[in-house]
Amino acid sequence: MSRHYVMLIDLHACTGCNTCSVACKQENSLPEGVWWTQVITVGSNGAEAPAGDYPRLQLDYLPLGCQHCRSGPCVDVCPSSATYRREDGIVMQDPNLCIGCRYCMMVCPYTSVRVFADARPRYALSFPTGDNPIAHRAKTVEKCTFCAHRVSRGLEPACVAVCPSRARYFGDLDDPDSEVSRLLRTRPHFQLLVEKGTAPSVYYLT
Repeated sequence: MSRHYVMLIDLHACTGCNTCSVACKQENSLPEGVWWTQVITVGSNGAEAPAGDYPRLQLDYLPLGCQHCRSGPCVDVCPSSATYRREDGIVMQDPNLCIGCRYCMMVCPYTSVRVFADARPRYALSFPTGDNPIAHRAKTVEKCTFCAHRVSRGLEPACVAVCPSRARYFGDLDDPDSEVSRLLRTRPHFQLLVEKGTAPSVYYLT
């Protein structure tokens, strides 16, 4: 049976706490300075800065990571097949095959969803903090994998599992009875840069 894994993020529920970012860093044993997911502040010039003029101020958050596009150009341009799309829609990045050309970063329309690890990875701790078997290397590109190592064991991505406000959902869009399918039928939503034709697998509930 075919599967298409997607992530839904409820912008009404997101409080910008960055628990998702920290959980991702812990689960994937990310080196210092490397983040696969982040929460940006919409409509302002900096993190945690509201938009508008006093007293009409508004603070909105947009969690951002790899969009796991069904038609993303990153897979097509990778000369070493380090970037590839699984049958279930998850876009992977193999550090053992990555040659650091950064073509995937050049063609990706989503800013800052990939990280180029320029230097040798450094860690605050001397032991891995998560279960992701990926070995981080210098001169390679890294990004969110939807915690494919957890999904393969029937678990949710770490960011979904820990969200304190239940702002994230993960599931199979090809299953009409799944929670994500039901929510997309009943809640207003949007995707980022759909005009680029990338068919992203991340949906934002509004």
